[in-house]
Amino acid sequence: MRTIDIHAHTVPQCFQKDVLNNRKWHNMTSAEGELFNPRVNWTPEERIAEMDSMGMDVQVVSTNVFFYKYDETLTTAIAIARDCNNELHQMTMDYPDRLAGLATIPMQDIDAAINEMERAVITMGFKGVMIDDKVNGHTYDEPEFLPFWKAAEQMGAFVLIHQAYPTIVTNRLSRYHLPNSIGNLADRTITFAAMVFGGVMDKCPDLKICLCHGGGYTCYGIGRMDRGWKVRPEASANITSPPSSYLRRFYYDCLTQSESSLRYLIDTVGADRVVLGTDWPADMCIDWPVSWVQNLDSLTREEKDMILWKNLEGLLAI
Repeated sequence: MRTIDIHAHTVPQCFQKDVLNNRKWHNMTSAEGELFNPRVNWTPEERIAEMDSMGMDVQVVSTNVFFYKYDETLTTAIAIARDCNNELHQMTMDYPDRLAGLATIPMQDIDAAINEMERAVITMGFKGVMIDDKVNGHTYDEPEFLPFWKAAEQMGAFVLIHQAYPTIVTNRLSRYHLPNSIGNLADRTITFAAMVFGGVMDKCPDLKICLCHGGGYTCYGIGRMDRGWKVRPEASANITSPPSSYLRRFYYDCLTQSESSLRYLIDTVGADRVVLGTDWPADMCIDWPVSWVQNLDSLTREEKDMILWKNLEGLLAI
C-alpha cells in the first residue's frame, strides 16, 4: 500500500531567510506566511521525517496561501510565484520519490497565470497548480477566466482550489475561528456553483479540479441547487442538466474531520472521486491522517485504498 497526500503546504525557505532577518521579501514581512507554526520552518529533510512518522509516502506540496498575492502588482506577483515555484521544484528534484509540486500562479493576469502554469507543468514537471476560490472578488464563471481553464485543460494540469481569506463569514462574524471552520467550506461551495451554473464545466469537459475540505457544503446543499435549476430560468440559462449531474466532474479531498461526513461524501460522489488531503502542517490538519482513514469502520478496504493512494496514483501518474 502507498499513501499520497494532495493537500500539504510549505513556506519557502527563501522567504524565511529574509524576513527572519528583518528584511522584506518582495514586500512581504514576517507578519505573513504563518510563521507562528514551527513546522512551516522545517527543511525538506525534517518534512520527510515527519512524513515517515505519519506513514506518508508522497506529498504533493503547494506553497502556503499567503503567497497568492492576487492583490499585488503584477510584477511583484510574478516574482513571488517564480521564486516559490523554483524552490519547490528544487525540493521535488532532490526528493523525487517523496515530493511532487503544485505551482503558485499570478491569477490577477490570465496571460501571466497561463505562462507560469506552463513553465511549472510543462518545463518543471509540476502536477498542476493551486489557486484561490476567487480573484479580487471575481468568481471563475466570469468570461475573463475561460482562457485559463482552456489552458489548464489542454496541459492536463491538476487544479487544487484552496481558499486564502474567506470573506462571506468574515464580513458577518470574524470570531471563534469561524472564517476558517465555516468560511472555507462556504467558499468551496460557491466555487462549485459558479463553475457549474456558469457553464465552465461544459466548456472544459476534461478539467481536473479538486475542491479542498471535502468540497465544503456542496454535497449537502446539492438538492437545493437542483431545485433552483428546475424552477428558476436564471439558474438554467447556461446548463441543460441539473447541478447534481456535475458532482462527479470534480475531485474532493477527504478533509472532513468527520467519519459520517466522509461517508456521505463517498456515497454522493463515489470513492473514485475522493483523495487523501491533510492540510499539513496547519492547525486544522488531520493529525494522523493515514491512521485516521485506516481506522474508519464505515469504509471498505477498497475505499480506503482508493482514497489513500489509488486515485491519485492514476490521476497524477505518481
